Amino acid sequence: MPIVEARIPSGYGPDDKRRLVRALTDAIRFVVPARDEAVTVTLHDDASGHEAREGSLHRSAPALPDPARLVLAYLNAMEARDIETARSLLGPGFRMTFPGTAPMTSLTELIAWAKPRYRFVSKTYEAVEAFPSGDIAVVFARGTLAGEWPDGTPFSGIRFIDRFEVSEGQVIRQDVWNDLAEGRAT
Repeated sequence: MPIVEARIPSGYGPDDKRRLVRALTDAIRFVVPARDEAVTVTLHDDASGHEAREGSLHRSAPALPDPARLVLAYLNAMEARDIETARSLLGPGFRMTFPGTAPMTSLTELIAWAKPRYRFVSKTYEAVEAFPSGDIAVVFARGTLAGEWPDGTPFSGIRFIDRFEVSEGQVIRQDVWNDLAEGRAT
């Protein structure tokens, strides 16, 4: 039975601690063949709220936002056509690639590219999953698309998967795969 004890600075809320416990449990289970209930994670709050590094006291940094929630906020803003909110969630150097496109770096480019392809698209999510990968979080969102073609004909049930990279609480990359071309051909 794996047991992990972690000392964390005080000031992190219950949701942050739940995310940390889940992440530690998942990390253990990635290597050790154990069920969730066999993994014990204990968090110890450092009551001082300070830590020393390089001879100086430092306050602990706030928790990073949940990358899956951040990506959903971005996708929901895009679907609602709240471009300013969506843009505010993007980090420096953001780039996105959709089927059949070169990388784009702005939402204005995406909107221009999408305009002749469909009137609107909405997403139904089957899963949104986040994973650490070095200095970034990788988030996969998958499910189906519904919407209208440019002539007003509805479509639905089109498979999609989006892969995002999140760094320092901002979306820095989006790669999209879907079956829109196949759905349009029928």
